[in-house]
Amino acid sequence: MSDRYTDKPFLRFVDAYVLKAIGHLDEATESYCKAMVPQLEQSFGIKGSWERIVERQMKFPPELAAQVLRIWTDGKARFAEGNGEAPDPRQFAMIFVDRNFGRA
Repeated sequence: MSDRYTDKPFLRFVDAYVLKAIGHLDEATESYCKAMVPQLEQSFGIKGSWERIVERQMKFPPELAAQVLRIWTDGKARFAEGNGEAPDPRQFAMIFVDRNFGRA
């Protein structure tokens, strides 16, 4: 998975944003994102939490996190029914980002 971010380091934050929206952001990634806020603020000239920086940089509408959660919640049961197992939150996040934001 590390190769996913080699040429697009900001993509890590977009994936993390989606994972946070669906309630599956792990503590290590959350800590990393928080620790990177000063660098993000400097790089993008945007002040705030890492989530706000992602929203502003990506021009996300305010309701996006709630929409992502609704898609995740509505699709989990269908996925499990069709695949015989629960969906993987990280895979969902990566696919969601790739399909909707062109790998940021």
